Amino acid sequence: MEARTDLIRALTQARACTDALFAMVRPDSLYERPIPERHRIIFYLGHLEAFDWNLIGQRGVNLTSCDPDFDRLFAFGIDPLPGQLPHDRPSDWPSVAEVQRYNKAVRQTIDTVLEETAEQFLHVALEHRLMHAETFAYILHNLSQDRKLARPTSPPYSGPAPVHAMIDIPAGTATLGRARRAGFGWDNEFDAHVVTVPGFAISKYKVTNQQYLEFVRAGADPPHFWTKRADQWFWRTMAGEIPLPLDWPVYVTYEQALAYAAWVGKALPTEAQFHRATYGSSNGDERPYPWGEEFPDERRGNFGLHRWDPIPVTASLLGNSAFGVSQLVGNGWEWTATVFHPFHGFEPLSCYPGYSAPFFDGAHYVLKGASPGTATCLLRRSFRNWFRPGYPYVYAGFRCVEN
Repeated sequence: MEARTDLIRALTQARACTDALFAMVRPDSLYERPIPERHRIIFYLGHLEAFDWNLIGQRGVNLTSCDPDFDRLFAFGIDPLPGQLPHDRPSDWPSVAEVQRYNKAVRQTIDTVLEETAEQFLHVALEHRLMHAETFAYILHNLSQDRKLARPTSPPYSGPAPVHAMIDIPAGTATLGRARRAGFGWDNEFDAHVVTVPGFAISKYKVTNQQYLEFVRAGADPPHFWTKRADQWFWRTMAGEIPLPLDWPVYVTYEQALAYAAWVGKALPTEAQFHRATYGSSNGDERPYPWGEEFPDERRGNFGLHRWDPIPVTASLLGNSAFGVSQLVGNGWEWTATVFHPFHGFEPLSCYPGYSAPFFDGAHYVLKGASPGTATCLLRRSFRNWFRPGYPYVYAGFRCVEN
């Protein structure tokens, strides 16, 4: 009973979090589309409650819907192929007042059955909402400043200048995935299996803006988050432009990360190499977190929407991995060279069969770690993120390896 109570409490807190994010948008700007490849903001306003209804109200308890049309309209997001952008108009969507009435009715009805809802459904509703909190954070990041009611800023955070080095990771094993008896996980996390990882070297820090700037000066395209005025580069924070912080991690696409790695004569780590460097040790033991057994404290790492923007690559207070590699979790997802694929024995999640399977298409790559907007519950070792290789909006950096 305590676990269910904790889940319901966490879902309530997650609702407050997403409500606060939507409240940052001017009411007359809810039909904006800050990211061309994604729906208008109005979709996300209705999607979170529609998802909970379709999951809990329909699949879980079989309640009578208050608006079947809205249940369908707001059911699914989009991930279009490059060059195939959506063409809908604001007039194609319901009014804000209609969506808000729908949301209120759904929550009131759902709340009457949470105590009898299966815990798996509660986990899915909670983590789906928290993942969308991160998604909506970078949508907000791309919304024009004059369209926001608030100008959120992150408190200053400093660290010593990075001394870049490659750290040798000895050959060993890495456990990928999650044991089915270990509790909730998404379908692509199962089942746990051990892989052998030959020795390699990995960069101690994520690649920084300063390092990537040399690549840009050599002719590479700048990252999405950079802007140039006159001869100076700026970084577009959630609250506006600041001079490019050279010791922050660079946020780039997979394609840009791959190109940079080739430019310096290195490669991107595979998912297995990331696991070995992050959770492994020289004695064969594996840690639940890079820094050890301690549950992560949001105040000491850059995750959990505690901050809007990155921090220096040397500023983490949580500690390094057993091999001395820094910030492997938090301050930006990290691209891997691994194509998103199912593990052996994959079974779609029965209550959400479309979560992973549609993306096993060879066109998405695995990311590991966490970003400033990633919820703490998603920092478990087995969690996998994925995006298209040219997607520029996610808070994702990288580091290089030598094989």
